[in-house]
Amino acid sequence: MKRKFYYILFLFSAVVFGQNPKVKAQIETSNIRIGEQFNLRISVNETENVILPKLELKGLEIIDSAKVDTLQNMLIQKYIITGFDSGSFYIPQQQVFIRNQAYLTDSLLINVATVEIDTTKVKKYPIKSIKKEPYTFDDFKVYIYLLLAALAIIAFWIYWFVIRKRKIEEEEPTYRLLEPYEEAMFKLNELDEKLLWQNNKVKQYYSELTEIIRNYIERELKLPALEKTSDEVIEMLRDFNDAESIETTKENIEKLRDLFREADLVKFAKSKPLAPEIEEDRKDAEVIIHNLKPKVKVNDDELE
Repeated sequence: MKRKFYYILFLFSAVVFGQNPKVKAQIETSNIRIGEQFNLRISVNETENVILPKLELKGLEIIDSAKVDTLQNMLIQKYIITGFDSGSFYIPQQQVFIRNQAYLTDSLLINVATVEIDTTKVKKYPIKSIKKEPYTFDDFKVYIYLLLAALAIIAFWIYWFVIRKRKIEEEEPTYRLLEPYEEAMFKLNELDEKLLWQNNKVKQYYSELTEIIRNYIERELKLPALEKTSDEVIEMLRDFNDAESIETTKENIEKLRDLFREADLVKFAKSKPLAPEIEEDRKDAEVIIHNLKPKVKVNDDELE
């Protein structure tokens, strides 16, 4: 009974794992020199449901492997192999599955021989000194980046503190201080364009109108008209006129007094003059300014 069991087991092993003509491993030569290449070919007499092995070697190296070819109902896998160490090395059995059954190829022996060199025939050369590598951009890039950064900072400094400042100075408009009379006429025209009394802002209109006259008196006659009351301004003008310190007429001063009174009535008594009266006061303001001037001093040399 035991003998029959061993026979059955032996037959099963021969069918599944034993040598089988369905798989075959072949090499061109079994003797090579170091670095020499040879071909390994694994062929399978089936084309369907075949799993080829992943070739793993010890002491030998796979240089390349070709695609699996199909030729006359046969699969062929080729490898290019070499060895860089002398000695004897085995290409072990490779397991191939066909329809879920395993088949083994033969193991193959490869002898790698060294290449003998006749040192007597090799020409000897003197040992050369170490040759310096040529300079590249990477050797200087840090210094170049630092130089560029420094130039950028200098350029920014020059632009910001020199060129920009000069441009601003050139672009700044130059203003000329208007003469007192020119300023008064300019402000009167500005007051006309505001259309204050036409929009029921009579109080604001008279405030600005009298302020223009006061400012003109202060600048042109050098009198503190902005700090004084209306009566005090009129009194100062009368005194200076009597002293012949200014050029004006009593009628002009009286006209200014009437205008100041009308403005005080509008501002404090809520008086509402009619449009013709407002227009007349505007004309009087221009006449008053035109006829209020400082006394022109005449030198004795000019009189002679």
